[in-house]
Amino acid sequence: MIRAQVEGQPYIDWGWIADHMDDVWTRLIEHSYLTFLAVAIGMLISFPLAIFAHRHRRSYGPIAAVTGLLYTIPSLALFAFLVPYTRLSVLTAEIGLVSYTLLILIRGVVSGLSGVPSDAREAALGMGYSRSELLWRVELPLSTPVIIAGIRIATVTTIGLVTVTALIGKGGLGFFILMGIDRNFPTASLLGSILSLGLAVLVDFLLVRVERLVTPWAHRERRATI
Repeated sequence: MIRAQVEGQPYIDWGWIADHMDDVWTRLIEHSYLTFLAVAIGMLISFPLAIFAHRHRRSYGPIAAVTGLLYTIPSLALFAFLVPYTRLSVLTAEIGLVSYTLLILIRGVVSGLSGVPSDAREAALGMGYSRSELLWRVELPLSTPVIIAGIRIATVTTIGLVTVTALIGKGGLGFFILMGIDRNFPTASLLGSILSLGLAVLVDFLLVRVERLVTPWAHRERRATI
């Protein structure tokens, strides 16, 4: 049972938190799932668009304009528009979350590919690489650090945005934030906020470790230039 904060009651009710650990884990898993799904779908959409934009430079402006427009739509307005069609569902949450990842991910991939040294491309073409081989064996490996940096930004941003989807009943840890506001119960709001922040920090740290594992050569070069 949820109780409102009253005078004399501790600001953080540790007993309430202990009693609701099962709910905490459920909401944490939901938050992580919504985030992972949004970033994964966003990457599946963004990657081919970014490759196309990189190879056909004139298309990058329109693609960036459309994804930039999606990024600027207020989340509450977008959910209000979608709910009559997709109801209070995971689909509604994911349409909004995915749309906010596209601009970040496309920019990350295009920036990474554009930063590949021209002499590396010329050397690969001189060795007889096809355009597909050039992409997969030269350009993508060299641009991986920048691409993962874009994924990090998109992921951390999405973790924050997932809390907003509590307004349609799919907010993961945002459920506690909304509960605390509705019931004047700071313990719940602090719990949701701190866990969301902790999840963002943890995921960002893990992605940094992944980037170092898949591109050890990049970090050796950085140390050599210091």
